[in-house]
Amino acid sequence: MAHSLLVMKFGGTNMQDARAIRHSAGLAARSVREGVKVVVVVSAMAGVTNGLLRLAEAAQGGDIAAANDEIAAMRTRHFTAAQDLGAAPDSPAVREIRELHETLRQAVYGVYLLRELTPRSRDLIVAFGERLSAPLMGLALEQGGVRAHHLTGGQAGIMTDAHFGNARPLPGTGERISDRLGGLLAAGITPVVAGFMGENEDGAITTLGRGGTDFSATIIGQALGADEVWAWKDVDGVMSADPRVVEDARNIEVLSYGEVMELAYFGAKVLHPLAVTPLQESGIPLRVKSAADPDFPGTLVREQAGGDAAHPVKAVTAIRGVSIISVTGAGVLGVPDVVASLFAAIARENITLLMVSQSSSMSNVSLAVQSADARRTLAALRRGVSGELGIEEQPGVAVLAIVGAGMRGQKGVAARMFGALAGEDVNILMISQGSSELNISVAIEGAQVDQATRAVHAAFRLGETAPTAAD
Repeated sequence: MAHSLLVMKFGGTNMQDARAIRHSAGLAARSVREGVKVVVVVSAMAGVTNGLLRLAEAAQGGDIAAANDEIAAMRTRHFTAAQDLGAAPDSPAVREIRELHETLRQAVYGVYLLRELTPRSRDLIVAFGERLSAPLMGLALEQGGVRAHHLTGGQAGIMTDAHFGNARPLPGTGERISDRLGGLLAAGITPVVAGFMGENEDGAITTLGRGGTDFSATIIGQALGADEVWAWKDVDGVMSADPRVVEDARNIEVLSYGEVMELAYFGAKVLHPLAVTPLQESGIPLRVKSAADPDFPGTLVREQAGGDAAHPVKAVTAIRGVSIISVTGAGVLGVPDVVASLFAAIARENITLLMVSQSSSMSNVSLAVQSADARRTLAALRRGVSGELGIEEQPGVAVLAIVGAGMRGQKGVAARMFGALAGEDVNILMISQGSSELNISVAIEGAQVDQATRAVHAAFRLGETAPTAAD
């Protein structure tokens, strides 16, 4: 089908060096030559975001030498890419990269002097990754004969609240984006937007959370009323399981918005969990495509799930490195305010709960959290609840989830999952089924997660070619 406007997002591996950037620019240029208007949204080069976080923390800890070494290495990497893309030493792109590194150096030096890294200064520093990769993509497009203009998220019109590190777009963002990018598109210019970032009402740079470039792309897609948003990845789309664990994992042709959010939440590193929310209101489809195989249709994410009764489950996914925190004691149950105080203590710390279960006979509440958050969770609970309750952590756990809209109202899905786990002698520590009936998740021993994933994948025959759902 013919498109008139596409938003294309390129992730870090598709931006990692001059060759990858040139290839990505070629994918965008291909659509531009077909007469499609394209907005390109870019991530930082692979590894740069983590490098920026590292150097910010080094500066905060007083190790300015380590921070400066990291900045120098980053600068060389971006200069090399610019040269390889054909930029002259005195070209605007190279000048801009030099100036950005100088600004970064000053920001990091400020952190070093204060020995303080606030969420606001962390956002300023970490957003340099995308600010540096956008001019490189602009350069590659121009070299490929496409007129391009690059902008930061804020310049493109993404206005957010001041929740640094996890900002959300404000009402009115859509109009600003369509004003600012609409003019460029009308003039035949391809906008290149630095993803993952916006700015708040004071003009301070904010970031949208890990994986936030997907979110930038869908915010822009909604604002412009795009035909589709294409997320270019280094995989064939969304897979039925992690292909490194399950050999016969397959690409899923169609997913609903709800299914993709469940998958993202349960550890499938596919998309930012909120990425599809801007599209749901407008019904704009999202396509996850493989940069290595651009003609492969990938995975289409849309309102209706598609699928059939024989394949109620679409995918199995796992979160590793989980701890179960158990709160026990006679006082736990029958006292609603005890449970309320548990959740309040966790909310104050901004800790994500992966699963919750409660048993009446044992009078306990079990909470599954990432092990990285376990220490904070224990401390928060000990502060927040009365002394006669026992609180303990069981580390080394994984959460395994099956996701699929076809499970709703279909009998025997849970039985098939538990049967597959029992067949592998996998001990189930905790069970939870979402009220939406889009997922069933279980907590199991971390050491058994790979064999459990393979067994469940096989039990639902996810490796077989499913009959294509009629659209």
